[in-house]
Amino acid sequence: MQTVLVVDDEIAIRETLVQILSYENYRVLTAATGPQALHVLEDRPVDVVLLDIKMPGMDGFDVLARVRDTHAEIPVIIISGHGDIQTAVQAVKCGAYDFLEKPLDRARLLVTLQNCLQHRQTLADRERLAAKAGRSTPLIGQCAAMQAVRDFVAKVAPTEATVLVTGENGTGKELVVGAIHAGSPRRGGPLVEVNCAAIPAELVESELFGHEKGAFTGADRLRIGKFEQANGGTLFLDEVGDMGEQAQAKVLRAVEEGTIQRVGGRETMKVDVRIVAATNRDLAAPASGFRRDLYFRLNVLAINLPPLRERTGDVELLLAYFMDQLAGTMKTRTKTFSPEALSLLSQYAWPGNVRELRNLVERLLILVPGPVIKPADLPVLSDHTAGVDAPQDLFRCRDFQAFKAKAEALYLQQKLRDNRFNVSRTAEVLGMQRSNLYKKITKYGLQTQAEDSP
Repeated sequence: MQTVLVVDDEIAIRETLVQILSYENYRVLTAATGPQALHVLEDRPVDVVLLDIKMPGMDGFDVLARVRDTHAEIPVIIISGHGDIQTAVQAVKCGAYDFLEKPLDRARLLVTLQNCLQHRQTLADRERLAAKAGRSTPLIGQCAAMQAVRDFVAKVAPTEATVLVTGENGTGKELVVGAIHAGSPRRGGPLVEVNCAAIPAELVESELFGHEKGAFTGADRLRIGKFEQANGGTLFLDEVGDMGEQAQAKVLRAVEEGTIQRVGGRETMKVDVRIVAATNRDLAAPASGFRRDLYFRLNVLAINLPPLRERTGDVELLLAYFMDQLAGTMKTRTKTFSPEALSLLSQYAWPGNVRELRNLVERLLILVPGPVIKPADLPVLSDHTAGVDAPQDLFRCRDFQAFKAKAEALYLQQKLRDNRFNVSRTAEVLGMQRSNLYKKITKYGLQTQAEDSP
């Protein structure tokens, strides 16, 4: 539930807004003065502020300036009964998200509030992706395959063409998408990500296109979808191969026509987005269940990222990079790898690709006491089950509940392997909801490559 702080010296205005917003399932806090509002912001988490201008003592512009200084991440919507163009312009120049004139129009208030909150979420997602890209470089490597990836990014980034990034999980698909966005004319716009595999099938359309209030059970307010959030920027469809057939049809229309329609809505809206998709599946295979027409629309420009086992010459370079990066983050000294340890790591198949390598370096930094990592420090390489013991250890369980949990974890891990770590396919084979399988993967710490790159 999102929290709105209403700041107005008129009790009737506060009570009216509390009634309206509470009915729309917002949590509402109130303040009658500027100092009270600043005190609330110090004590309580707030998602958005509705702020009156004309108040005794500290007026709305003074409060807005303080909020910008101390809580810059919280958007402020100015509300005033003294509405004129000059006041509205001044409010926006001072950092307000929008200006609403009293008496407030209920419909406009709710739409403005929803757009404001969605805008804040988009900025947060963008900062998260930017931080992710800043923590790791997707184009590290001296092999010919990585040079080809760098050349591809340099050529396609400045264009508006749709891009499909393929490859095994853990090879760096998300970070390559970030590099394409950063090198494009849309770099100043949002980079919005949607993981198609992690969203329940019945909610994919709502996530992508948004929905109107009352469109379905539980749709208690208007939702702005990812296409609208990405307007003017790049929309990253991660694990696009796991998208349902109905959602695929709507995505095809959006890509071809540049228009979308919210679930339960009648209005068709224009959107200006560049689509970049990623998958670890072969979308061209008949068994994939992916629409051929959508595949050809996404596959305008395509790049396949090489698995780490095919670029073993880059292992030492990647180990050094992540050692420096993680030691800096953890504020500890770097460690070196002995020649024997480097030899073992270069021969290792790396089923988890670059992600597994990064995680291994982090683990070694924490667990190895000395400055040199030796072969004896690398038994973790044989632990492909990420914490699930061998079957013979089932009988060491302390009670029947522990036995059942361990047996279930072993069974699910093997089924994931049998289906090449495709979570959707595994769930289908097991007759299990995909969201339920994700919960068990998290619960048991199973090896899964359904996440994106480090």
